Amino acid sequence: MAIIFNYVAELQGLYGPFTMAERVVQKIWLREDFARDRATLTDGRALQIRSVGAWNLLGGPDFYGARLVIAGQEITGDIEVHFHQADWRAHQHAADPAYARVVLHVVLFPPSAGEVPAQHAEGRVLPTLVLLPLLHRDLEEYASDDALEIITARDQWERFAELAAEPIEQRRAIIHGYAQRRWQQKVHFAQRRLAQLGWMEAAHQTALEILGYQKNRAAFLAAATHYPLARWVAGIEPAEIFASRDLAWRRQGIRPANHPLTRLRQYQRWVTHQPEWPERLGCLLNNRVALGEGVSPSRARQLLGLKLQRTHLVSELLGGAVGGSRLDNLVCDGFLPLLAAREGGDDLFNLWFYWYLGDFPDGLRRALPKLVLTGPRGQSLCHGCAQGLLGWILQHEAYASH
Repeated sequence: MAIIFNYVAELQGLYGPFTMAERVVQKIWLREDFARDRATLTDGRALQIRSVGAWNLLGGPDFYGARLVIAGQEITGDIEVHFHQADWRAHQHAADPAYARVVLHVVLFPPSAGEVPAQHAEGRVLPTLVLLPLLHRDLEEYASDDALEIITARDQWERFAELAAEPIEQRRAIIHGYAQRRWQQKVHFAQRRLAQLGWMEAAHQTALEILGYQKNRAAFLAAATHYPLARWVAGIEPAEIFASRDLAWRRQGIRPANHPLTRLRQYQRWVTHQPEWPERLGCLLNNRVALGEGVSPSRARQLLGLKLQRTHLVSELLGGAVGGSRLDNLVCDGFLPLLAAREGGDDLFNLWFYWYLGDFPDGLRRALPKLVLTGPRGQSLCHGCAQGLLGWILQHEAYASH
């Protein structure tokens, strides 16, 4: 069996360096989690993606049998994914017959001016697609998704041994600091989305993206772009959206409750109940109580009135269409960062930090009480602790990858 190298790069994020594995870029291509309708090759030709191909987890090209249309010409072949255009030559793929059928080089970062494109042994130039300008989210968010998948795959308690060795108060301070960075990253991205789309459409796109879960995040975001909030308010049949050939839905391995059509119908009920729902957010999520040091998660929730705010969101804003952990992700990944981006300041941080946990892998849930980051016996699991622990994991991913 071939030896597979999972190349890792250290990148500069908004609040410091973070690491990202090349498999993350492969997953972006696999899930088409980018603006594929704007896909243009480095030589200016238009690219259409009929099929991304089969992900190859062994040696050779990263994807087999992709179907593409380049400048109107249909092409079938393999795909190789790298961080940089120069990686093709650095890895000596041109001399390897296994890469002879590669028809597209997908890279994360744009090549430098005057850089020679990747070529096959006989001198045939490989078309190159740069993903970075097409991404829907910050690179750190893609890296976070990958870290969560790793935790889902197996118990990662051994990863937390270094953190567990710290004194408990220091441990909590470390996680709180990482949580603040995660919060600032989310607010920063919300600011970018607001500047580009305005309040109503930014809220609309964020909500649908989160309803799509991880596997259909890109498809739901594309649906939100093709069908703006005004179309939903005017009345649109979710089955019509689901039938669109322009949207790459993923259904394999998805529970019936998370089926894309089911989630689209949920949003339809939501919008029907409250057509101007983005304007109601500030009224329903507005408790900015100052908290003293050492307050427990359960006491913080009482002071912030989280239970009542959560109840009002379900009944007044969502019409009962969305609840449970998906509601908590909507609040923490979408609503609160958007409100903070619009209003400025970090006075919504406490509300975000102590909000209910939401969708997180069991491995992360088990680690929180073990690390004594929550209340007694693991009570009051809160979103901010989980986000802080995720931030700590991302910071230490480089050590786990070597």
